[in-house]
Amino acid sequence: MTTTAPTLNARVIALAHNAARTLAEGALTRHGITFHQSVTLRTVAVAGGTLARQALVAEVTDALKTPASLVEDVIGELTTAGLLHPLDESLTLTDTGRDLYEATAAATAGIAARLYAGIPAEDLAVAGRVLTLITDRANAELAAP
Repeated sequence: MTTTAPTLNARVIALAHNAARTLAEGALTRHGITFHQSVTLRTVAVAGGTLARQALVAEVTDALKTPASLVEDVIGELTTAGLLHPLDESLTLTDTGRDLYEATAAATAGIAARLYAGIPAEDLAVAGRVLTLITDRANAELAAP
């Protein structure tokens, strides 16, 4: 009996996403942070450590397809925990926030390295292009009236 690889479809994408996210959430939980908190910290970190609150809410809302009110709650949690510091209309990573971001980024990078190990670069490039196209098309439909 010959086994063939499944065709890329919504189920295959969802199964891969859910399995990888579960692994990532396990690592995040060990650091005392949720997935939404991690995405929010990462957004500020990759912006250089400071980001306008409105831009942060917009970016995280778009990335997670979640209501702005939930992102505002997450920002409140991170501020209360001393991981983000409000500064005028912006939010800045605290030293503790940066340390936590770096620790969780390293943990999740290790997971990704194990999951992607041995997959040819050409296959990863094709998968990246296809998934980006699917994301762009889905985002266009979501933006349509």
